[in-house]
Amino acid sequence: MAKETSPVNSVPVIQPAGAACETCPAHHAANLLRLGVNVSDCDFVVALAGNPNTGKSTVFNALTGLRQHTGNWPGKTVTRAEGAYSYGQKRYKIVDLPGTYSLLSTTLDEEVARDFILFGQPDVTVVVVDATRLERNLNLVLQVLEITDRAVLSLNLMDEARRHQLQVDDRRLARDLGIPVVPMSARRGEGIADLLRAVHEVATGATVCNPHRLQSEPAGLKRAVAQLVTQINAVYPGLPNARWVAMRLL
Repeated sequence: MAKETSPVNSVPVIQPAGAACETCPAHHAANLLRLGVNVSDCDFVVALAGNPNTGKSTVFNALTGLRQHTGNWPGKTVTRAEGAYSYGQKRYKIVDLPGTYSLLSTTLDEEVARDFILFGQPDVTVVVVDATRLERNLNLVLQVLEITDRAVLSLNLMDEARRHQLQVDDRRLARDLGIPVVPMSARRGEGIADLLRAVHEVATGATVCNPHRLQSEPAGLKRAVAQLVTQINAVYPGLPNARWVAMRLL
């Protein structure tokens, strides 16, 4: 295998010897190891992302129970929480990413979250949102969906939404986003079983996500992106999400 270095934050990239099979995990084991996550003891890797104060840590605790530990990201002062659970005879490792409002900013927390999703390529990214502040939270959701096709939306704090007499059409939201949406209240234990099932189905390929993205781009932008992607692939063969990197550089 040939070792390369990525153009964003110097995340090493290992070019695999062969193409992955359709049923193989999607995560990039070599990059995850360099990001501090050992995947030798699990079948699938789940990233848990979300804005601060969405109940993300409560979701993490509900999924992992006591099977969790904390540490720092390699070379960073940012804390990493990591846990494990089993479902459907599969072993899952879940990584609680730093709470962030955007993947496009340059704060340390946001860089950690972005690089994990972008280069680690987790099998599923669960984005936790506050059902009472959905419009503000959707910015991060849409950014995540520009990077990965394998995502689940955790529509958390539904109990608060009901208390404020807010109605959220989760079915329409799922249709509009093109990914599974799970209404839940993690602190009450509501929706946890549904979230476990949704994550399992995406990880195993039983559910195929189809995120809705920008369909029409100016011809000049398309040409510029295509040219830059070609250059990136020439210098960094096997770089995950080269198109996203090209768009970011432009």
